[in-house]
Amino acid sequence: METLVREDRTKKGANGQQATDRFVAPAATVRENGDGYTLQVEMPGVNKEGLEMWVENNELTIVGRRSLPTVAGNIVHRESRRENFRRSFELDPSIDAGKISATIEQGLVTLILPKAEQVKPRKITVS
Repeated sequence: METLVREDRTKKGANGQQATDRFVAPAATVRENGDGYTLQVEMPGVNKEGLEMWVENNELTIVGRRSLPTVAGNIVHRESRRENFRRSFELDPSIDAGKISATIEQGLVTLILPKAEQVKPRKITVS
């Protein structure tokens, strides 16, 4: 996985200097159907409160911040990563950004990206 680093100017580290958030790019799957697209992004350890999404300049950005439990005692071995998630997608102009909806269940974020009405196929009736 590729690691993305972004400076967060609102946070200060223990030494008073700017802190740096570390992000990894989560795995994603995109499926197209007649009405639009379904985008699924894997973000284990992220819940609804830790999820941010926005569209700006035809680009969808998804940020997931993990809420890992604190562990009492000394950790002998850890395989789970502490980084948060961040991924951006360029939106096709046919997508109606104002109607995008999202859900999260067990760390799987599912977004419905509907096509705009003017680009959907429509049947023309003959009179």
